[in-house]
Amino acid sequence: MDNRSEVRAFLTSRRAKITPGQAGLPVAGQRRVPGLRRSEVAALAEMSVEYYAKLERGHLAGASVAVLDAIARALHLDDAERAHLLRLAHEADGSNAILRRRRPKQPTARPSLQWMLDTITTAPAIIGNNRSDLLAANHLGRAMYCDLYVDPTEPPNFARFTFLDSAAHRFFPDWDLAADMCVANLRTAAGKDPRDKGLHDLVGELSTRSDDFRHRWGAHNVRTHGTGVKHFHHHIVGALTLAYESMDLRAEPDLSMTIYTAEPGSPSEDALRLLTSWAATHEHTDRFQDTGRPPVEHT
Repeated sequence: MDNRSEVRAFLTSRRAKITPGQAGLPVAGQRRVPGLRRSEVAALAEMSVEYYAKLERGHLAGASVAVLDAIARALHLDDAERAHLLRLAHEADGSNAILRRRRPKQPTARPSLQWMLDTITTAPAIIGNNRSDLLAANHLGRAMYCDLYVDPTEPPNFARFTFLDSAAHRFFPDWDLAADMCVANLRTAAGKDPRDKGLHDLVGELSTRSDDFRHRWGAHNVRTHGTGVKHFHHHIVGALTLAYESMDLRAEPDLSMTIYTAEPGSPSEDALRLLTSWAATHEHTDRFQDTGRPPVEHT
């Protein structure tokens, strides 16, 4: 991905999201474009219009941390957006290359990670990478995400499932939110490693096949995937409201483990117990597909 184009699109999109009122500026007359003008961002960041315009055109190389922080404050960037801007700046001056690990990205998790997952027996647990591939799961995790296991030739991918499989609209009751989060995660991953060919190929495929994806990708939203609550509708046990915690793996910076839990005493805890019982009767992942999932329809 071209760094200057990414910088230009990201800063322009953030500028368009901030109104003069939100920035504490007076509103006078009609405005031809949404958000702030370049001159207003420059004034808020205490720099010349010419210098800010240069930065917004994609010339971030050499910009100091103080300058980047001033822009982040002016544009009301959240933590994920600040980190993304900093990574774009590192990429512009070449320092990001030092942070990237020069080794092939593996399509599977190493055996010891699977062994670790298998010791977790009362909660769904999965390991994924920055491209949204589901690389490994414990038995309850495979049961929970059985809708994704439809192609034995490649690892399941959350982005492909979300945008190309009609079952996703049932599995995610708030599909729009799930789609927004999925794309924001991929956009964040692109900022971390803009030379990831697998991610390039995935984005290209989804942009070609899904208008919903292409529209969201163009919004340049980013997010930090760490903790929260997600809602699901499993075709066997019904509604699930689960808290999740995600943690990066120190030995594999591109991988993260996510564990889902239900609030004690809640209907979702009962549903998880039912899912555990159902999963215990299906010893192999490919058998999950023979238990009531509607036929797969690709859009």
